Amino acid sequence: MKVLKTCFFIVLCTVLASCKVPKDITYMQGFENGQTEAVVPPVRITVQPDDKLAIVVTSKDPELAVAFNLAIAQYRIGTGTNGSTAESKAAAYTVDPAGNIDFPLLGTLHVAGLNRYGVSELIKREILSRELVKDPVVTVEYLNAKISVLGDVRNPGDYQIERDNMTLLQALSAAGDLNITGLRQNVLVVREENGKDVAYRVDLTDTKSLMQSPAYYLRQNDIVYVEPNNTRKRQSTETANVFYNPTIWVSVASVLTSIAVIIFR
Repeated sequence: MKVLKTCFFIVLCTVLASCKVPKDITYMQGFENGQTEAVVPPVRITVQPDDKLAIVVTSKDPELAVAFNLAIAQYRIGTGTNGSTAESKAAAYTVDPAGNIDFPLLGTLHVAGLNRYGVSELIKREILSRELVKDPVVTVEYLNAKISVLGDVRNPGDYQIERDNMTLLQALSAAGDLNITGLRQNVLVVREENGKDVAYRVDLTDTKSLMQSPAYYLRQNDIVYVEPNNTRKRQSTETANVFYNPTIWVSVASVLTSIAVIIFR
């Protein structure tokens, strides 16, 4: 009888353990309805060397603006969450290693460190100061600003930054969200700063930690990596998870119980 009770206890513990609800997969835990949380100040992404900029100058007199829009080419702009893309014609300028672009009539302009509105104001100011156009309207967009999402997500890959203040959660959403086996408490964001790669670790389950992280707002060329949990890691070998599968232990306990019943009888 004692052996039977022991086997029954083992089976019960195994079943209860397999039914336990994990607490480490819910985002922003404790963030209740109506609650507020301070967010790290947003910083617009700024121009870096090798960025491609779409710059278009318009005016009420199109003939005056045409001289600034000579390099017209067709570019693939944007990658949506469903993989769709859009094509656009724009004057494209590649920022050189010194942070400059060569702009028609204006010559060399230093744009590195400016956001796209700053670049627009710089070009507009130069045009007005040289009295080339009286009413210029300058539109600047990024053509190749993207981030990379890797690891245990549904759709890893490169994703276009479609807004200046793209958050980490929006990037993960674009990648189809984390798989259930992805570690939400230790997401890695790698960012190049001053010629060095800097690592930021973000806990998606902790609201304050997430929203106060320097990596909450992403920048172009950021790399987001989601580490798989131990169960997923063990799946890299064919039989690695055999002894961690609750079904196996339930079967073993059932066999032991049957043997104990036979012995008892």
